[in-house]
Amino acid sequence: MALRSQKHVFNLPDDVTYFNTASLSPSFKSVEAAGIEAVINKSHPYKIPSSDFFDPVTELRKRFAKLIDCNDYQRVVTSPSVSYGMANVANNIKLQKGDEILVIEEQFPSNVYTWRKLAQRYDAKLVTIKKPAVKTNCGQQWNEAILKAITKNTAVVALGHIHWSNGIIFNLKAIRQKTLKHNALLIVDGSQSIGVMPFSIENLQPDALLCAGYKWLFGPYGCAYAYYGPKFDNGIPIEENWSNRLNSENLVGLTNYQDLYKPLANRYAVGENGSFIYVKMQLAALNEVLKYNPKDIQDYCRSISEKAIHKFREMGCSVFDAGERANHLFGIELPENIDVDLLQKKLKEQKIYVSFRGKYMRISCYLFNTENDFDKLVKAMEATFK
Repeated sequence: MALRSQKHVFNLPDDVTYFNTASLSPSFKSVEAAGIEAVINKSHPYKIPSSDFFDPVTELRKRFAKLIDCNDYQRVVTSPSVSYGMANVANNIKLQKGDEILVIEEQFPSNVYTWRKLAQRYDAKLVTIKKPAVKTNCGQQWNEAILKAITKNTAVVALGHIHWSNGIIFNLKAIRQKTLKHNALLIVDGSQSIGVMPFSIENLQPDALLCAGYKWLFGPYGCAYAYYGPKFDNGIPIEENWSNRLNSENLVGLTNYQDLYKPLANRYAVGENGSFIYVKMQLAALNEVLKYNPKDIQDYCRSISEKAIHKFREMGCSVFDAGERANHLFGIELPENIDVDLLQKKLKEQKIYVSFRGKYMRISCYLFNTENDFDKLVKAMEATFK
């Protein structure tokens, strides 16, 4: 059965048209309630058992593992940010002089700065695969360029599942096969895809997956998730805290200092990862996200946006074809004669919220959006374009 609008489970006002989940998601009503309950509980700390440092976090990791089709939740850990998880990855990679790290053009900064510094440390080379300057078959040509660039010199390929500004989908399966051929690591940023696009750790087997939790996973700002594959089983975390050490659940014996870390991804846990407020909200959020099939979400987003996309093109805008981009996130390249500042002003006046990233007006829609929302956006743009 096809999905229908789920706006009733959010607290978005009727006069607001929100197309910016790719930047910051609204909260499900249940997530809002969980946060309020957690804040109230903090006023009575004597009611919070010591097990709350660990048990809810374990459940959270299990839910994220289920979401990404990972058979072992011990390979999953919560994180304060993608950049924190990325730092743990880079901290455990050793390169040779002349090795290459592959990224894509206009990749999100947190997934570039880390690799710049790593390349500098080992006198390696950061290689940027540019987006082809074409309007059609851009995704296919870009993927072909990435695959061609993976050679015996490649040590790391780091990229998102989709491009965060225009929605172009990267063929991770083919890229993974090529990296395995050359013994290169594949590090995936799933911040703009996990929860809304089909993804399977068991099928892809990346070396690491990092994912923001405050976008398509509907948690609070300041939360993220990470998956670490076998290459990082015995790594060194970027910080030392009491909770990622073996037997840390025994609070009475904490001063029996332990040299060993907890197994697998547990060693990369940030200090205070048992945050009583954040974890409650994250649990509620993943409970909601897991109710929906990502393929159904893609179908829904396509169904409510396809007429509007036709209108955008009639106005002289460029939008990549549906087969090479995501349906929940796509970029609209505006005609050169459009006053972008005026357009932003007009949209804001009508309470239409989008992002402008590079040369794209980025649209990111979800189950609280409807075809009427897109009609409102089209009319606002038509009025500005005249």
